[in-house]
Amino acid sequence: MKIFLDTANTEDIKSAYDTGLIDGVTTNPTLIFKSGRQLDEVARELCYLFTNLESVSTEVVGDTCEQMLTEARKYHTIDPKITIKVPCTVEGLKACKTLNDMGIQTNVTLVFSLSQAILASKAGATFVSPFVGRWLDNSVDGVDLIKNISSYFKRNNVSTKLLAASIRDVRQVELCARQGADVITIPPSVFWKMYNNILTDQGLEQFKKDWDNVIHATDFCD
Repeated sequence: MKIFLDTANTEDIKSAYDTGLIDGVTTNPTLIFKSGRQLDEVARELCYLFTNLESVSTEVVGDTCEQMLTEARKYHTIDPKITIKVPCTVEGLKACKTLNDMGIQTNVTLVFSLSQAILASKAGATFVSPFVGRWLDNSVDGVDLIKNISSYFKRNNVSTKLLAASIRDVRQVELCARQGADVITIPPSVFWKMYNNILTDQGLEQFKKDWDNVIHATDFCD
């Protein structure tokens, strides 16, 4: 399973990228707004600093397919790894189909049903992004949505990658992985928590004590 970071903060990305375990980055208008910068500036910096990323999602905003395509062409010229993020709407999927025909990677976002995922895949989406946490916030099982989309994609040999988005915690990461997500996009804070387990901490503490005793015994024998 691929791991993407859902952030526009280059400092947060750098520390995680240095682990060698990050495959891509996703951004959205809210994350760009929080960064206090412009999307094209952030996209250029991400592609320049993190050359081994497979995908950098940049979201276009517009009411019509034509408006989205105008923005998409501007961002795609930055770097081939740019993935154009479009909403799962009539106009968004028109843009997705056109971009796919042009050989440009796409990520269809704000997906909340299997039927939306089917339409996105038929439009040629590279990635489809169901929002797990946002469904759970509304007492709907977002993980079950991942399971249903994964099952449909596999049964019908769909090439679109299933990207689980709006992930709130490590448990949701694990559940989405078990249900067949090809990619997860997570905040940096969730990525670092994936390392944590109390039994790992306890084991390390015991190993350190035992090793200190080995060193002490060696020193005593000398």
